[in-house]
Amino acid sequence: MTVRVPRIPAPGETVLGSQFRITAGGKGANQAVAAARAGAEVVFVTALGADGLGDSALENFVREGIDAGLVRRVPDAPSGVALIVVHDGSGENAIAVAPGANLALRPADVDPLAGVLEPGDVVLLQLEIPIETVGAAARIAAGCGARVILNPAPARALPDSLLRAASMLTPNEAEAEQLTGVPVNGTDGLSRAAAALQARGARDVLITLGARGVFASTGGGSELVAGFPVTAVDTTAAGDVFNGTLAAALVEGRSIRDAIRFASAAAAISVTRAGAQASAPRRDEIETFLRDR
Repeated sequence: MTVRVPRIPAPGETVLGSQFRITAGGKGANQAVAAARAGAEVVFVTALGADGLGDSALENFVREGIDAGLVRRVPDAPSGVALIVVHDGSGENAIAVAPGANLALRPADVDPLAGVLEPGDVVLLQLEIPIETVGAAARIAAGCGARVILNPAPARALPDSLLRAASMLTPNEAEAEQLTGVPVNGTDGLSRAAAALQARGARDVLITLGARGVFASTGGGSELVAGFPVTAVDTTAAGDVFNGTLAAALVEGRSIRDAIRFASAAAAISVTRAGAQASAPRRDEIETFLRDR
């Protein structure tokens, strides 16, 4: 649920906004839609309340071509909701999330992944569900030979065992700093934060930097992959679009650098549009964007 405002409110301040919108969202759902629109075959595991918002979400997954066979309905919890304020000028946002049924997604709910995953598949995880469920999914994926992308958002303390199970970690600057305690200021700070995460077991670390691009630290070294300059309207879900499209690109066998470029193009397109899932571009749009540049 999004309100556009002339400025992000300070603590204790009420700001009169303008446009109000209710759109489909949620980190995992945004990522699933982005991956599907980028051309991937997507199976989504989540929990929804047995309410109208849950009905709408489920209908939307089916409409987007996502396999929702592992979506659980929870009768005694509301569907998760995000309350978002978006700055009219810059498109920057502030978000509060009420997880609702997301917190009811248990390790047993991801057990069926063992019968679905194959070597070469990609499992994309984030942290709006219980950490023990994230860990269970990562272990199952690793056991099946699937690649695990962990988007550590919202940032929280992570066990080293989870970092070791992740093929790729994709924090933004604030999340990288919160996870490591390393000030992320310039290339040196980015390098030290990535190294700290890799020392705890993460393999490839991609730190997203918004319009500036992505700092990638992998087995082949580290580099800053430049982003694409655009005029931002709404940055909501830009990180989710990046992650979902990144997963779609990697499952096709693209190199990490090519996948970053593809995903960065999708994220750049998304910030020129309002909304969360609604802002995710389709594959032909991404390819046209890249050709034009």
